[in-house]
Amino acid sequence: MKQVYEEDGTGEGPDGFFGLTAERMFAEVWSRQVLTVRERRLLLLGLLVGQGMDELLELHLDTALRSGELTPAELRETVVFLTLYAGLPRASRLSTMVEELIGRVTEV
Repeated sequence: MKQVYEEDGTGEGPDGFFGLTAERMFAEVWSRQVLTVRERRLLLLGLLVGQGMDELLELHLDTALRSGELTPAELRETVVFLTLYAGLPRASRLSTMVEELIGRVTEV
């Protein structure tokens, strides 16, 4: 989970749901060897854009850029690619998110 989200996943609720879900997602799915974390991240970005899940999208864009999985140029190319599949309104929002993120990260 730390590699995917750059955090350790603390903050378990009283019912244990988060822990059970996180264990399955990260121990069994994200750690499989067929696809790299980078490839999984790209697939997930496309899904999040298509579903309009901006909050999670921002988290994954940030993690992808800060971890070096994707460069600013690759994030911008992702916007170009997804425009034709997700539609102009969603791609426009994605473009804004990417440019704001790149501005914040490269200023530091």
